[in-house]
Amino acid sequence: MSYDVQDQIALVTGANRGIGKAITESLIKHGAKKVYAAVRDVASVAPLVAEHGVQVMPVELDLTKPETIQAAAETASDASLVINNAGVLRTATALSDDAIEALQFEMDANVFGLIHMAQAFAPVLKSNGGGAFVQLNSVVSMKCFPQFTTYCASKAAAYSITQALKSLLKDQGTQVMSVHPGPIATDMGDAAGLSEIAEPPELVGECIVEALKAGDFHAYPDTMAKQVGAAYHDFATNVVEADIAEG
Repeated sequence: MSYDVQDQIALVTGANRGIGKAITESLIKHGAKKVYAAVRDVASVAPLVAEHGVQVMPVELDLTKPETIQAAAETASDASLVINNAGVLRTATALSDDAIEALQFEMDANVFGLIHMAQAFAPVLKSNGGGAFVQLNSVVSMKCFPQFTTYCASKAAAYSITQALKSLLKDQGTQVMSVHPGPIATDMGDAAGLSEIAEPPELVGECIVEALKAGDFHAYPDTMAKQVGAAYHDFATNVVEADIAEG
């Protein structure tokens, strides 16, 4: 499948800052007609609205509150592209005292939130011709870094669900994509202590636009991501993306 953002209507979660803001700006740059900026606090989108006017429409959405996801799907009933970028991070290892609490917090947003997004927006995308569903999964969904054990686990689970969605949404003509950024210059990246090696969030937005047009399932925006992607390529092609029957 291939998807061109030109003249399309998109919804981006976590669109008010960091990667989400960069994705929103890339979509507009490449001709998207409108972007629903789906955020917990709609007032935080004011700078984007001031810059882009009616091309950006704020909508309330909290990945931990399914009722806001369903309401957003009703508001954005004309969307043909959904990019689930929002997520949360707690720094915890498997041996941390708060490991279980951290994992529960991250699973609630990063995994259960993804499932709620897919359930709410799959019918929307189907009604608008299929479109595309994009999930931000990170390189840590493929490689666990011990100091971020619980976050890595939540992203690995999200990656697994994204693989399932690729198959589940194929028949309705929805292109599904899994994006795996490495260290990116965001508030989350700074909090994780990655600022010295982080790369610009604009790389992610541009990568998504290009990968959608190419019909790719995996997308690797930055230097570390590309290195991981190159090493992972054969397995991804021959196992993850291959049609292997169960049982």
